Amino acid sequence: MRKPLVAIIGRPNVGKSSFFNYIAGQRISITDATPGVTRDRIYADTEWAGHLFTLVDTGGLDSKSSDVFQKDIFEQAQLAIEFADVIIFMVDGRDGITNTDKEIADFLRKSRKNIVLAVNKLDNFEVENTYEFYELDLGIPYPISVMQAKGLGEILDEVISFLPKNSEIIEDSSIKIAVVGRPNAGKSSIVNRILGEERVMVSEIAGTTRDAIDSKFKYEKKDYSIVDTAGLRRKRAYETDSIEHYSVLRSIEAIKRADIVLIVFDSSEEITEQDVRIAGLVHEENKPSIIIMNKWDIPEKDDKTINKYNKILEEKLKFMSYFKVLYISAKTGKRFGEIMPEVDKVLENNSRRITTGTLNELLANAILENEPPFRKNRRLKIKYITQSEIKPPTFVLFVNEAELLHFSYIRYLENYIRNAVDFSGTPIKFVIRGRKG
Repeated sequence: MRKPLVAIIGRPNVGKSSFFNYIAGQRISITDATPGVTRDRIYADTEWAGHLFTLVDTGGLDSKSSDVFQKDIFEQAQLAIEFADVIIFMVDGRDGITNTDKEIADFLRKSRKNIVLAVNKLDNFEVENTYEFYELDLGIPYPISVMQAKGLGEILDEVISFLPKNSEIIEDSSIKIAVVGRPNAGKSSIVNRILGEERVMVSEIAGTTRDAIDSKFKYEKKDYSIVDTAGLRRKRAYETDSIEHYSVLRSIEAIKRADIVLIVFDSSEEITEQDVRIAGLVHEENKPSIIIMNKWDIPEKDDKTINKYNKILEEKLKFMSYFKVLYISAKTGKRFGEIMPEVDKVLENNSRRITTGTLNELLANAILENEPPFRKNRRLKIKYITQSEIKPPTFVLFVNEAELLHFSYIRYLENYIRNAVDFSGTPIKFVIRGRKG
């Protein structure tokens, strides 16, 4: 069975994200004084007293807010509540009860979920400040101070009292797909169409998705997690200590932990330096990937259009000549069904293992066609090749002197192997071993 889910609900700036980060043990959710910073659902697996559960942070709810995203924030929080086993309703003990708190409490009572009421910001543990919150009719108001780490154990004890006892927890072995690209390239639309539901917000406003969001789904009886990430802008487009800076860091972290990355380009616009930079980040992390040319319904096309775009990609992405590309429209669904089969193919290529005999036969033929050149008046001798790893496929070359092997000849060997074996969509690595190690 799945891990129990605990959702944190409340109005803006009551300390939900700070609580989430403290319990999760890392800075996953953004904390900032700007209302509405946490927009989508943020997940983290955590544990308390031997109980494993998934904690979910949500955006601040405020019906009177002028934030254009408030409707979407409410819908996302509503989804979190729907799937939650326990809800932590967080309020501000210094402010006392507000009308917004009352509105949220009314909404939560109708959900008929297990609710734990946390009164935050009581840094001196002023228990008397919790009494008025009995008015919300949600049970005992627990005093806490996230900043002082006070009262958190009592809250968590109450949370796990509602969780299933001795539940069978299965570790997350799902295949992780990260979706990255510039703002407004259509990443969230792609995620939503794959999931078949409005799991992440879609907006014409660039930069809507600030957090990396994990959502699980099944395809061909296999478990996947897809991660929608913040649009990656150029560095000068945001301040180092800004909210967006942390979003970018989290997008990069999503790439690091992904099994495969969908790199989304907007085909209605020219490929930019930033598009290339994003692809470079994925390449540098040695992650298998697919270039998704989204919005393919917009450009005017003839029978030569795809060839023209392919040539542009080949020029721009010389450093990752192994790239795979799909031309799709998340809006119309055109060729959208090709994404997941292609994901499986690329993952298969990333796990491909070649026998040592086959590799050395390929090596002998490659050397026969193009011998290594002389360097420093000495000729390189490649004695042997073997595959040491997968994900990515890694090959060890045993040579007489490692310094004689020029990168151009490694590139030649890579291309020769790729022409013989399907490693499309995945980087491959070479490790060089000379007589001196």
